[in-house]
Amino acid sequence: MSLNGLRLAVLAPIAWPTPPAGYGPWEQIAFNTADGMRRRGLDVTLFATGNSDFDGKLSSVIPVGINEDPALSADVFGALHVGELFARADEFDLIHNHFDWKPMTYALATKAPPMLTTIHGFSSPQILAAYYAGARRSFFCSISNADRDPGLAYLATAYNGIDTEQFTYEEKPGEYLVFLGRFHPEKGAHLAIEIAKRAGVRLKMAAIPHDEEYFRTQVAPQIDGDRVQFLGAIERKARNELLGNALALVHMTTRPERFGLTMIEAMACGTPVLGARMGSIPEIVVDGVTGFLCENVDDAVARVPALAALSRRACRERVEAEFTVDRMIERYAGAYERALDLRSPPPPTQDQEKWRKRDWWDRPMGYTDIPPKPKSLKFS
Repeated sequence: MSLNGLRLAVLAPIAWPTPPAGYGPWEQIAFNTADGMRRRGLDVTLFATGNSDFDGKLSSVIPVGINEDPALSADVFGALHVGELFARADEFDLIHNHFDWKPMTYALATKAPPMLTTIHGFSSPQILAAYYAGARRSFFCSISNADRDPGLAYLATAYNGIDTEQFTYEEKPGEYLVFLGRFHPEKGAHLAIEIAKRAGVRLKMAAIPHDEEYFRTQVAPQIDGDRVQFLGAIERKARNELLGNALALVHMTTRPERFGLTMIEAMACGTPVLGARMGSIPEIVVDGVTGFLCENVDDAVARVPALAALSRRACRERVEAEFTVDRMIERYAGAYERALDLRSPPPPTQDQEKWRKRDWWDRPMGYTDIPPKPKSLKFS
């Protein structure tokens, strides 16, 4: 099936502009999807913030990102953002949702065209209820094989893809480790600090605040401006230089990673990854080739001396083979074709129904912030 001329709506998050200048992985992938499909010949409308930069049709109900103006209400503008798309739903042949679970509630109540939702991660067990209900109206793609829920059916795994031309390859390894992302216990900034100190290597940290108490109690006291440096939030050119001149990116998460965009950004610069052997990381990092998969902090410390010997060219080639925008677009194009052919998702299998009826507060997904269990809650 040719998708040329297909009228596609791409619904981006609105925490940051699309694409973001710095942090904003969901916004970045929404942009890469919209721009990649536009270049492929689809008639794309991107629903994003008003200060987004898209060389195509842009629709917006909010002037800037929620995180750029504290006076803006995420609840109010999130609802208006989704509502604007569904008010225009009859203008499109397919909706690609990068905005988590809320758009599925609209799809359940409207006669919208087929919708494909990229699941960027389940932020709590309760949100599974929305995905299970929405499975009657939305198809799903995962961003890694590891981040799939057995209660859902998926059209494809579409690994996140980046434009490698935006990342400068550096042949020579640097002398410091880098932590990039956000400060939250699950991202393991405290473990990166411990690894760097024990290995006797400097650590440069560039991240945005997320868990203020965690940063204040476990990260900030370790920052000395020398052995452990905090650079704050950084944008494109500075991020490129930081990653390219590093010895390795430390990605020792404390819960299974969903994808980990910073890993492929680092590898695109030729920088290997020192990562935890869990979640999506073994799908992205080739152990002993583009980095090391570590069981624990002791294992990671022991691997640091071997990082400089890894082939930085192999890191770049790994990204070029599997994690470019073009490869992502190919995978999504296949999912689009299946969605348009099927028109609506099939009913759940018996195994999926059985899985949905499990006690989700006992679910082994590695959540770090599980809320109190409700007295009564059914997921199907």
